[in-house]
Amino acid sequence: MDHAAKPKLLNRLNRIEGQVRGIARMVEEDRYCIDVLTQLQAVRAALSKVETEILKTHLDHCIEGAIVSGDAAEQRRKAGELIELLSRTAR
Repeated sequence: MDHAAKPKLLNRLNRIEGQVRGIARMVEEDRYCIDVLTQLQAVRAALSKVETEILKTHLDHCIEGAIVSGDAAEQRRKAGELIELLSRTAR
């Protein structure tokens, strides 16, 4: 994990956590379904942004580190992890 990016990611995740609590309150209060769905879409988009940032960090640090190391087994392992992750996402 990129230590410089960590505070920003944690801040985003804390905001998302607050959004999810807000959605739970909306459900408890029987708020209009479209309003709840709109908030759910916002949370999904925010999580997607966090996911993208962590993926970029992984590519910039973990994958690049494996490439620079020259260790072919480590390169295959890191590439395999990423392929597995992306294939789960595609399902």
